[in-house]
Amino acid sequence: MSDRDDKGTAWVVPPSQYLASRPEIFDLPAAPLSQYITMRDGCRLAADIYVPQGEHAAERFPALLIFTPYYRRFATHGDVAEAAPAAARYRDFFVPRGYVVVVVDVRGTGASFGTRDALRSPTERDDYREVAEWAIGQQWSDGVLGSTGISYVGAAACFLASTGHPAVKAIAPLFAVSDIYSEQLYPGGLLSKVWTGAYDRLMLAMDHDRRDLLGAFSYYADPGLRGPHPVDVDIDRSLLAAAIGEHSNNFSLHDAAAEFTFRDEGMLHDPLFNLAVCSPYHYLDQVPQDVPIYSVSGWFDGAGYSNGAITRFLTRHNTRDRLLLGAWDHGARTNVSPWREEAAPQYNLLAELLRFFDEHLAGRDTGLSREAPVHYFNIHAEKWESAPTWPPTEHTITLFPTAGRLLTSAPAEESVDTYQVDFSTTTGANTRYERLGAAGIVDYYPDWSEHCSRMLNYDTAVLDEPLSIIGHAVAKLRMAINEGDASIFVYLSEVAGDGSVYYITEGMLRAIHRKVAPAPANYLTTWPFRTHHRRDSAPVEKNVVDDYVVPLLPVAWTLAKGSRLRVSVAGADAGHFVQTPYGRPPRFRLITGSGGTSIEVSTKAE
Repeated sequence: MSDRDDKGTAWVVPPSQYLASRPEIFDLPAAPLSQYITMRDGCRLAADIYVPQGEHAAERFPALLIFTPYYRRFATHGDVAEAAPAAARYRDFFVPRGYVVVVVDVRGTGASFGTRDALRSPTERDDYREVAEWAIGQQWSDGVLGSTGISYVGAAACFLASTGHPAVKAIAPLFAVSDIYSEQLYPGGLLSKVWTGAYDRLMLAMDHDRRDLLGAFSYYADPGLRGPHPVDVDIDRSLLAAAIGEHSNNFSLHDAAAEFTFRDEGMLHDPLFNLAVCSPYHYLDQVPQDVPIYSVSGWFDGAGYSNGAITRFLTRHNTRDRLLLGAWDHGARTNVSPWREEAAPQYNLLAELLRFFDEHLAGRDTGLSREAPVHYFNIHAEKWESAPTWPPTEHTITLFPTAGRLLTSAPAEESVDTYQVDFSTTTGANTRYERLGAAGIVDYYPDWSEHCSRMLNYDTAVLDEPLSIIGHAVAKLRMAINEGDASIFVYLSEVAGDGSVYYITEGMLRAIHRKVAPAPANYLTTWPFRTHHRRDSAPVEKNVVDDYVVPLLPVAWTLAKGSRLRVSVAGADAGHFVQTPYGRPPRFRLITGSGGTSIEVSTKAE
């Protein structure tokens, strides 16, 4: 099956149908205008500007601002598939339909000058407002701006809107973090090794123009890519060399991560410089209410980017905001459904964004207001669905692990299962995390049966009808731990009638962060929230039974009739998260049956 939008009735007018009404009428420029934009402190940012060309070209257009740390454009040698991988999709799609596209190397990256002091800092946020002010003063500008982009670039769009610049009328953050702490660097309070490892090596390779290192990443393996492209006036590349020299002073996420162990604590040299001030949610209330946001994510989008999209939608509670959740990995490079027709997604995301920007930037009547605000793809049911809100269902069922490693709808007599954690337990090398390190994953969790066999597993009876899981499942583990801390992982799987096991979703928690708290006004959730502040953390009382509530990452997945639902518990994920506690694999004593562990699952009738 595929994720095409023209199957079913999720849309009144499917994006592909809308796209058919918006043919290309402008030409692309042979090459972009490339120049420096000077910031308030003298730092120069490199920008490429693509203006629609041709006989139908108007004098002025709305513009999309794209802020990237991944090179606005590469210098090239020989045959290269694409010199501007960070910009090509927006350039080729939006410029022929009447939008200027401006792509900027953020401070300390690409051909821009300056130094990065964090992963998306308040200094960058100030830069974005200055670029917006520069843009509306150009002869091609009609005074209306929007922004979009994937991952870092999507979060930058949120930063831009939060500056309150009056020309910014709509943004579409794609697969973009809202809270760096809980969705990216420390999901569940556990340090993610992909960020301190693969991603940090990627940024070192790019920022320092280390082509010998960059080629190891699948996104940039083309040997014809030869570092950042200089701006037009930099004929001898001396400005580029000087800019790259300044990048040698950039911060290292690997080195800095340890100083962010608790969400409320910042750098030792600047305690107020914490992950909150580098996170879009911190400024969300500064995005004007008349600026709509289209948040897009996927079910296998990293360690919580889907949470970022959902909380952005919930917190704003804006009738013009929209939420799209697909059967995708980070950046929608892959359709992750095991029942897909092909790996590449068939859904045309850019067509949906065009309709959104046409409505809010170009002033077209697109009929967007007649569409539901929420669309999501249901895996295994293999269909798009729409909803007026999130979550789309309030119906929940509770399942109980019981003796015999069963998962039942009613608790049995109390029993205890003992599980000795082994730090070599892993989820493999083809997971939702590798994509964050720019790895080219096509088949996700192909060896899942092998990996979950090393966990503590509980299975339901064979289902006599399909079971749809929609939203955030929540595991309430009642157990004793024999160490002062632990990593706790909970997984859901579908065990098919032929014995095949399919990964559905997961959740994680560092045991010292077990205290649940109300969600703050700037980060609303429908799942259990934790502050991850030092004052709310506490060592585990060894061998004493306590409650550990673990929210799982959201998903929409329909288990087939004849399958079984499996819940798995583990205490390690080697390769993705650090040992907890170091060198002391803990032992779990899980209380099952009456008064013990339970799993709450939101469901929807099929």
